Amino acid sequence: MVIKATYYGANGWLIDLDETRILIDPWLKGDLTFPPGDWLIKGALDREMEVPIDIDFLLLTQGQADHAHLPTLEKINKGIPVIASQAASNVVKQIGFTKIHTLKPGEIFKNNNLKIQATSGAPVPNIENGYIIDLGLDSIYIEPHGFLDKKIKPRNIDLVITPVIDFSLPLVGKFIKGKTVIPQLLKLFNPTTILASTTGGDITFTGIINNLIKVDGSAEDISLFKDTSTKLINPLPLKVYEI
Repeated sequence: MVIKATYYGANGWLIDLDETRILIDPWLKGDLTFPPGDWLIKGALDREMEVPIDIDFLLLTQGQADHAHLPTLEKINKGIPVIASQAASNVVKQIGFTKIHTLKPGEIFKNNNLKIQATSGAPVPNIENGYIIDLGLDSIYIEPHGFLDKKIKPRNIDLVITPVIDFSLPLVGKFIKGKTVIPQLLKLFNPTTILASTTGGDITFTGIINNLIKVDGSAEDISLFKDTSTKLINPLPLKVYEI
């Protein structure tokens, strides 16, 4: 089978596996804000996007606003099954989603030939989720902050969706470890393709935190891939990539 992946910017993806469509961490409409206000950090989409049709599952890695984005989630059919971390489950429950499957790291959701295993993800501040998705012979790994679960055993995975850039803040340190985690992902999964995620898209950020962020790496830097056959793609929003 062919895996189809469409990037929506930031953490948002639409994955097509055979006839199964999985929408991941969508931010499609409205601004992105965090308490205590816009002065701290604010994200604005350069263009808003429609919610894709015929979604089979909504997959949420975190309960933070850039993963469980309320203005977007309000536009999605509340009857669509949700697989989510505990924090993200709390968000969707409050706005009326009715089919919620909460996964802790190590737990598995199964539906026919689809298997989604939660892995340990970023501490923001509680441990959130990454996921390994298997359907038939196709497999995907996604974790949006570059925090790799040390309990994952080596295996082949077709597609890895991960940041490839490190982001850090004074006193906090690295909160996105894309460049740091890439060598580990290559060794652990030997992926056919890596799609750069988390830091891309048509988005404008403002606020104090945005001005303090230090960046290390680039989505166009292929030097980490010189000894592997893995293909790195820096995706364009709304373009469909076939893996």
